[in-house]
Amino acid sequence: MRLLAALGFLAVVIAAGCGDGGSGGQGGKVEVVATTPVVADMARQVAGDRAEVHELLPRGADPHGYEPRPSDVRGLSRADLVVRSGGEIDDWLGDVLDSAGGDPRVVTLMDSVPQRIEGDPHWWQDPRNGIAAAGAIERALAAEDPRGRAGYAGRSRHYSDRLRRLDRSIAACVGRIPRPGRKLVTTHDALGYYARRYGLDVIGALIPSRSSRAQPSAREVERLVDQIERERVRTIFPESALSSRLERAIARESGAEVGGILYADTVGPDGSYLGSLRTNTEAIVAGLSGERCRP
Repeated sequence: MRLLAALGFLAVVIAAGCGDGGSGGQGGKVEVVATTPVVADMARQVAGDRAEVHELLPRGADPHGYEPRPSDVRGLSRADLVVRSGGEIDDWLGDVLDSAGGDPRVVTLMDSVPQRIEGDPHWWQDPRNGIAAAGAIERALAAEDPRGRAGYAGRSRHYSDRLRRLDRSIAACVGRIPRPGRKLVTTHDALGYYARRYGLDVIGALIPSRSSRAQPSAREVERLVDQIERERVRTIFPESALSSRLERAIARESGAEVGGILYADTVGPDGSYLGSLRTNTEAIVAGLSGERCRP
């Protein structure tokens, strides 16, 4: 496994970074390491120019199957603050963080979510949870860099206001879908928080798991096809980080259409968390109602 290679390479990696000094980063900036692109985008919005934010997971990659690299170990060894998503999404972080040494402050954003869905790590699909996460990032940055407290607070408020406006716009867009048609089938079970927030029913997922690493059996695929036909699901939605071959095959079998791509585990095509929510909403509304609505 690449993880074992990374840990085996640890001595060389840490030795290469030992001359970089302590916390504070380049130009006195806080060195922040974020596990996923979604978390990194949130951290950048709150940190502004007072921190250097580095993301471990490449944009567009599947976090469920990620194996850390030696460069991740090096980055973590230099971090002042580590911002992680939490749950199965980045449970690969623990061993690497222990091996990297150092003593960074660690904040797990899932811990700030007030009403979790048990076993579901995709908390950011509800913008209200994004607001809670921004507050957790603000507090962690202020604790690491007290002189920047006022700036962190101001940027967190501004970002939270944007999320509140987006939340209202998404609700208005989803409201255009006729209630009998608010039935969601995706690649894996990643939109539970979104569905709960905006009143959709998750009928099923092609990969019957909240991790994309699972594989459906032939019997599970057959049951899903039957359910799509029975529930008269109009559209099934592929995800950006995964192949859409299974979606196309099930669409042929069930008579459903393949809808627009969803950004379930990463940022949207514009590189932002807000962009993923907008793009997902546009695809879902178009696929389930035939209308165009850009929140």
